[in-house]
This record gives sequence, structure tokens and C-alpha cells, in this order.
Amino acid sequence: MIENSEELYFDTEEYEDIIIYYLEMGDISFAETAVRYALNLHPDSLEIKIKKFEVLLELENYTLAKELMDELKESSMESTDFLVCCAKYYSNLGNPRRAIEYCEAALKLEEEENFLHNFMADEYVNLEDPFTALKHYQLALSIEHNDDYALENIMVCYNSLHRGEDAIDFLNDYLDKFSFSETGWLEYGQFYFNRKNYEEAIKGFDYLLAINSQSVGVYANKAACYEAMGEWLKAVEVYEEMLALEYTKSFTFYKIGLCYKENKQPVLALNAFQKSLRDDPQFYLSMIEQSYIYEEMGSVKEAIHFTKEAVLLNNINLEYHKRLAFLYIASGNIEESVACIKMVVDFEPSRFYNWYAYSEVLMVTGDYEGAVEALKKATKMHNRAELFYQLSNCYFHLNNQKDGRKALAVALELDPNLLEGMKQKYPFIKEEAEKVKTKKK
Repeated sequence: MIENSEELYFDTEEYEDIIIYYLEMGDISFAETAVRYALNLHPDSLEIKIKKFEVLLELENYTLAKELMDELKESSMESTDFLVCCAKYYSNLGNPRRAIEYCEAALKLEEEENFLHNFMADEYVNLEDPFTALKHYQLALSIEHNDDYALENIMVCYNSLHRGEDAIDFLNDYLDKFSFSETGWLEYGQFYFNRKNYEEAIKGFDYLLAINSQSVGVYANKAACYEAMGEWLKAVEVYEEMLALEYTKSFTFYKIGLCYKENKQPVLALNAFQKSLRDDPQFYLSMIEQSYIYEEMGSVKEAIHFTKEAVLLNNINLEYHKRLAFLYIASGNIEESVACIKMVVDFEPSRFYNWYAYSEVLMVTGDYEGAVEALKKATKMHNRAELFYQLSNCYFHLNNQKDGRKALAVALELDPNLLEGMKQKYPFIKEEAEKVKTKKK
């Protein structure tokens, strides 16, 4: 109709179906268009006007929604859809008590009771009343026993109320009645996992997998139990089962690598990380883990290579830049580390030790002028003795005795206890410190 600029006839029920379809699809623009077409043909239809009300709420046009609500109020108080829209209106505007009033009115019509109890429960959650919310979630579940939303939120409410024993009693009772509930067994496993009863959690996940062996996420939960128990090889077995079901395997190979690493099997870990990268060459988590293993094996060059690759793919991760700087320093490539530490300083200027390390590296490379500039900025943010000791050392190296002594005097004022350590690091300070002390006397 739209493409051909036509207006074909549909009755109100057909238009309602079309509007509902687009609302469920999340295509609000087409739902709005359908409402316009429908009202052109059926301008007095209450059902279509109620659908328009619903569309206006989705568009967050609350001014027009309020006008339409007031227009329909006298004629539509026996319509569940209208009352639900009114409840949504007040809920969206942050008035949960008024929303609940409309839900209660709708419940009297004995339609959509499961939906209405869930709606009311959500509003009681907004009112920070988990006790009453729990009651309504339970009523929703009693009406529709496959209501996963209600079941999940019942467990959330029990948790909010710190009623763990009641939660597991409820769950056991539910599973006795509906033993094929995947959500029920998932909640069972997660309940015990959160309480660190991993053996019982695994039982729950095993029941779920017996019902549906294709539940990939459940394998991950089960493996996490074995990891928490330190049963690294059992975790690997679960992850390997998981691989057979996955299309993208890079993360699972990565997890297998971590398990082997924890189990002190670096060669197998390295092999798993390499498989991860074959599946996804840009999976930087496996790259950084490979760098750690190569470092442990004494292959610093390889460690640097994989850390550089990880940095290229995740340039905003400061921990990677710090690691790369550390590896450069460990390998004797001090100059290479400067850019890494500079980036860390630029992104985390509030951390004192970033400036301290940056200045130290600049001094080691002989760039005392650069170190002075950095330390001037650093001391404006961090009034720390260490920085002034460093600054004085730079000035002495640049034959600027006057500023060197001034900086040293500030350092001694801030923390004289650091002097002995600083004299060993910076020999210039030893002689000058005596002069500063004599001058003060």
C-alpha cells in the first residue's frame, strides 16, 4: 500500500494485528503509519485509538499520550489494553503507585493476568519493595508455570530479602513439579555457585544439559565451577565439549589456555592460545597471555612481539602499555619504553608512580631536559619528595646548581628520610645535600 500510494480496506481487527506485529518487531515508524491508515478508514474505532495510545508511549510523546488518555477514559475503562497503556504511561513517568492502581483495575477484568502480575511486581521493585514484588511474581508464575521472567525475578527477590533457604525450598518445590524446566535448573546451579557449593551447582548444570545438550552457556557455567575448585583439567574437558557446539571458538580456546596455565602446563597453554588466534587473529587476550608464557620461558623477544600486537589491537588498554614498557626495560631497550610510559602518563596523570617511572626512564636515557619538563608538570599535581629529588638530580646533571639545590631543599623538607636511598641512586645529591643542610644551619 505504501509503495503504491494505495489505501486498501482492512477491518479494525486486521489493522490491530498489523500494528501489534510492528510493535513486537520494534518498528515503531511502521506501527505509527499503520495507525494513521487505520484511523483514516475507522476514525471512531476505540481499539485503533488505544493502539495509537500505545504507539505514542513507544515514541515517548507523553503530551499527546495524555491528551488521548483523557479522551478515551470514559469509554475505555473496561478495556484491558487501555488500562495497561495507562499503567505504562505512569510507569514511564516514574509514578509506580499510579501504574499499580491501573494494573489492579485491569486485573478485575480477568484478562492478561500473568502479564499484569509481572507488571505490578516490576513496579514494586521500583518502589524498593521486594516482598510485595515477590508475591506478584509468584502469582504470575502460578498462572503460567513456564514464565521464565517471573521465575528469574522470584530468585532475585529472595536474594534481595536475604532469604536463601526460602529460595532453595521454593526452587526445589518448583523443580519437583516441573523437572524439565531449563530456567529452573539454571537458577539452581547459579544459586549454589553463588554460595560456593560448586559440587551442587554442577549437579544443576548437569540436569540442564541432560534436558538440552545444546546449551552452550551452561557448559561455561559448569567449567567455571571446576575452575573455582582448582580442577583445571576437568574444566578443560568441559570447554572441549563446548567447542563442538560453537561456531566461533577463540574465547573457549583462550579459557582452555588459562586452565593449562593455572595447571602449570605452559606448552599446552601456549598451544591453546595459538589455536585461539588461528580462529580469530585479532583476539588480543590470547596474545597478551602468550607474552606472559614466553616471558616465563625466558623468550623476552617473543613476549615483546605479542605484547606489541596486543597493544596495536587494544591501544587504550594502559596495562598493556605498562607491560610493554616493562618488557622493553627488562630487555635493555630503555629508549623503546619511553613512548609506552609517556602514553600511560597522558592517560593517567593523577597517578604519582606513572610520573616517577617516566622521569626515571628519561634520566636513564640521558634526556635530563625532557625529565625536567615532565617533573615540573608532575610536581604541580603531586607534591611528593621523590619527584623533587629526581628534579634536583636532573638540574645537577645540567649544571644548574641553583635550581638543583632549590629542588633538593624542597625534597628534604617534604621527606628527609628518603635521602639515604636517593644518595645511592643519584650520586650528585650526596655532596649537594650536605651543602643544603649547612646553608640551612
